[in-house]
Amino acid sequence: MTLPPLNPADADFARTLRARLPDAAFRPLGPAYLEEPRGLFRGQGGLVVAPGTAEEVAEVVRAAAAARVGVVPYGGGTGLVGGQVMPDGPAPVILSLERMTRIRAVYPAENVLIAEAGAILADVQAAAEAADRLFPLTLASEGSCRIGGNLATNAGGVNVLRYGNARELCLGLEAVLPDGSLWHGLRRLRKDNTGYDLRALMIGAEGTLGVITAASLRLFPRPAVTGTALMVVPSPGAALDLLALAGDRLGPVISAFELISGQAMRFLAETGCIARAPFAALPDWAVLIDLGLARGGDVDAALTGLFEAAQAAGLSSDGVIAQSEAQRAALWAMREEIPEANRRVGSISSHDISLPLSAIPGFLQAATAAIAAKGPFRINCFGHLGDGNLHFNVFPPQGRTRADFPGARTEVAQAVHDLVAQFDGSFSAEHGVGRLKVHALETYADPARLAAMRAIKAALDPDGIMNPGAVLARRTGRREQGQTTPT
Repeated sequence: MTLPPLNPADADFARTLRARLPDAAFRPLGPAYLEEPRGLFRGQGGLVVAPGTAEEVAEVVRAAAAARVGVVPYGGGTGLVGGQVMPDGPAPVILSLERMTRIRAVYPAENVLIAEAGAILADVQAAAEAADRLFPLTLASEGSCRIGGNLATNAGGVNVLRYGNARELCLGLEAVLPDGSLWHGLRRLRKDNTGYDLRALMIGAEGTLGVITAASLRLFPRPAVTGTALMVVPSPGAALDLLALAGDRLGPVISAFELISGQAMRFLAETGCIARAPFAALPDWAVLIDLGLARGGDVDAALTGLFEAAQAAGLSSDGVIAQSEAQRAALWAMREEIPEANRRVGSISSHDISLPLSAIPGFLQAATAAIAAKGPFRINCFGHLGDGNLHFNVFPPQGRTRADFPGARTEVAQAVHDLVAQFDGSFSAEHGVGRLKVHALETYADPARLAAMRAIKAALDPDGIMNPGAVLARRTGRREQGQTTPT
């Protein structure tokens, strides 16, 4: 389907919006709205608006639909695939949710919290805790990312093993559709079998099918006791065997099961990060295990028993069990500072992938060999082993930078993604497609699925105004957008 060209969010469009919205809704076009964390894209925008209500969001989208102006929804700006910035095409209106931050209601007996899309994730967690409940979505960016963006990208994080992705944590949505209509879908129901699941469709759509304005979120009882252990394993295969052993012994109390490579631990020291691995000699591999037990549970006995069983099975040779909250925080700080260490080293190519659990050892062996054939690169593989999500990142050798390897990024990414497809995995596990991976989606997606996605987009957004060029390339009679090469 060929789309009509979009128009810019120019002075005339700004005047239209100013007649419909209060002055408080307008923001200067500062650098924060045009940047993304990895610096791969530089956005543009003709206008920034920050509506204060869902109806004001609807007014913006109605005006944009009438004028055929692109709309780029903007949450916390923490996305890693360029979904929050539009680098080319007519300047869009950037629709920020920063003023829509209210926790509208908490229903502790129902385990439900209703939050507006601009609420910071950490504030949602705090509101749940104030009601003696848990909202389990946990991300490194939780102090700045917003729940609307978390849902729009179907965010994952460290607790997916136990609680699921953002989609599984949401019962209902309020959203503005591409024609400016307001969908009142803030249901608090566990069962609602009344046709197509628009909630599931909007979550993970990255703002291409509408703008999420509020959500009904699932809460959980807070674990009464928690415990953390770091266990050395000889290989990723042994880590998977340890995961199975832990599941057999402990059942559903495992909140997180993180794989950490020796390279990750060395990067922490190399880059001067405060966090350190608690081993004199750094191992090749380790797993970080987090448990949450009900009242009366003995977390030390559970972790000690698991470690002893792992030793007896030859799955672990060393380990540390946190004996205090400070020690537990130190172990998690080591895991959470790995992305910062990566940033300081500067990757040639970073990959957010998922694989069937049993395929992970074979993939890592094949991918390591493929990268070695392309140059003297270092690999830092870490991530959420419990749900099959790995961050497989490739770096220059020590003493050199990625600038020394021009053109390597595309070649390395293709080699990794080709292998991911070969092992029946996904090139995007938790970060989304955004603009960075549009070409990858067209390359690796099942053709029938891709055609269905395009049909859904065309039905809901026939002029293609919602987040143009994200997820699906925008094809116009003039040229194709969405295939921008990152800087």
